[in-house]
Amino acid sequence: MYGREMTSHLDSLTIDAKDPERVARFWAGVLHREVADDGVTLPPGDTGFAICFIPTDEPRTGPNQMHFDLTSSSLEDQQATVARALELGGSHLDIGQLPGEEHVVLADPEGNEFCVIEPGNGFLAGTGVIGALSSDGSQAVGYFWSQAMGWPLVWDQDEETAIQSPDGGTKIAWGGPPVRPKTGKNRLHLDLTPAGGDQAAEVERLVSLGATRVDIGQGDVDWVVMADPDGNEFCVLRPR
Repeated sequence: MYGREMTSHLDSLTIDAKDPERVARFWAGVLHREVADDGVTLPPGDTGFAICFIPTDEPRTGPNQMHFDLTSSSLEDQQATVARALELGGSHLDIGQLPGEEHVVLADPEGNEFCVIEPGNGFLAGTGVIGALSSDGSQAVGYFWSQAMGWPLVWDQDEETAIQSPDGGTKIAWGGPPVRPKTGKNRLHLDLTPAGGDQAAEVERLVSLGATRVDIGQGDVDWVVMADPDGNEFCVLRPR
């Protein structure tokens, strides 16, 4: 029914923030990227997708469903990334990690978790500064996103999954069960554009794969808000 050209392109990762400009500046500093003229967008770098920050009044209700895993080329590079993040307003975060673990868990100025991974991590080899978008999610949702974006599975073991663009770059990974119950709208979500140029047809295809259309109070907008099989919100934009 659907040709191979019918896939979604990952346009951007959108992050809800109380102070979008401050959080954008933080991440620009950590990732060595420039902020666009709008003050709230980091244009695509080696990830291939933009990072956008939008205002919200909703309080955080628990850990995010998704977080960044940042790579390190050496122990000194890892230490420099941690120091830079702390200087820019980040903080150390205790999520129950063991003392012997080599990655460093941090939070940005609004509490969004991220990890600075130790050098030599084989899973993140060759992925770029943002090695992975690590997510809480089921095996089924990993399969869904692989089909949605045409990104092959690069890990599928013990109900843990990961996908990566055929062009390489940042991976998206899901940790498998147990999956935390949702406690509100996710603060991080993916924005897609239809590779074939037909928004309505792409929405129909995504529904056939297990997505649903959802109403989060978006009103009359030119994008379509959907949820993946785990209930995580994402948007299908009109082609640019």
